[in-house]
Amino acid sequence: MRPIIDSHLDLGWNAMAFKRNLTLPLAELNHHDRRMPEFKGRGRATVSLPELQRGSIGLCFATLMARVPYADRPGSYVDSLDYPTHDMAYAYAQSQLAYYRRLHAQGHLRIICTAQELDEHWQQWTEPRTDNSGHDGPPIGALIAMEGSDGVVNSDHAATWYRDGLRCASLVHYGKSAYAAGTGEEGPLTESGCKLLREFERLGIMLDVTHLCDTSFFEAMDAYSGPVLASHQNCRELVPHQRQFSDEQLRIVIERDGVIGTAADAWMLFPDYNKNETSRDVVNVDALADHMDHVCQLAGNSRHAAFGSDLDGGFGTEQCPTGLDSIADLQKLDAILSSRGYSNDDIDAVFHGNWLRLLRRSLPS
Repeated sequence: MRPIIDSHLDLGWNAMAFKRNLTLPLAELNHHDRRMPEFKGRGRATVSLPELQRGSIGLCFATLMARVPYADRPGSYVDSLDYPTHDMAYAYAQSQLAYYRRLHAQGHLRIICTAQELDEHWQQWTEPRTDNSGHDGPPIGALIAMEGSDGVVNSDHAATWYRDGLRCASLVHYGKSAYAAGTGEEGPLTESGCKLLREFERLGIMLDVTHLCDTSFFEAMDAYSGPVLASHQNCRELVPHQRQFSDEQLRIVIERDGVIGTAADAWMLFPDYNKNETSRDVVNVDALADHMDHVCQLAGNSRHAAFGSDLDGGFGTEQCPTGLDSIADLQKLDAILSSRGYSNDDIDAVFHGNWLRLLRRSLPS
């Protein structure tokens, strides 16, 4: 199996909000999960640490998530994410970081903060295994990222997060934040958002442009000169929706030598998908290759497409494309891309090489 880097997994949120023991094999995790308080993805999880090993996902961007609703949004999109103050959002995000640190101490994860740590981890990860199961592999690498920056109290607070290991962040999730407008809204960066971007650039925190609305996206690209990426972002040309990026936006990320992680959420892969009504049967795992291929065609090469699955982003198999019942099924993209004429080098770039290139030049040495 080819090793994979996945640029968006909400492991900490799943543990703290949904009380999932991610160290369990997937079947056992789902067995326990069915007994927990109900939400639509209960018992249908696709991600656990043993499953990451089985799928040869050697490194992920492990997120910290917490929100402070702004404007007229009532703050009930996902109750477990929304808090009245930035201090409370900071504390909740810190609880997720504490979980990652415990997994690191126990040898389940390896938190990656520098380019040297990345190279050491990747060399160990890609050494020959004792068998083909993946279960005897080294810890999963974890690059700490923040989805929306509401856990950053203000721009001066960003340095505290950097010392804690934060290496990548976006400005907003759904709605409006103190810093920008995101999915479902439209509007500019705020003054606080511009100050935070300057501090991110000074510190060396990579900017994830995922979830930015169009206006905030273009303003962020003008305001921030550091490394950019789109951790879990699909193509508006294929699935028309404000959540996806237009070709113009994708080209800007490409021109900045950024990388675009394709998300595996069915509603981002099929036009007019209704989360509460549409069957997953309308779309299959090949749709991920459609979005990857679109990015490659825009770029004229395979240097900017990658995985950013978001497979634990508040849903389970009921909202995954058919053929994708576990994160290990991302390996199916190997044969799919090959059948479309992609070379071994191209597929290696999509599976891990593009993220490695971005991280090696962006992380501190």
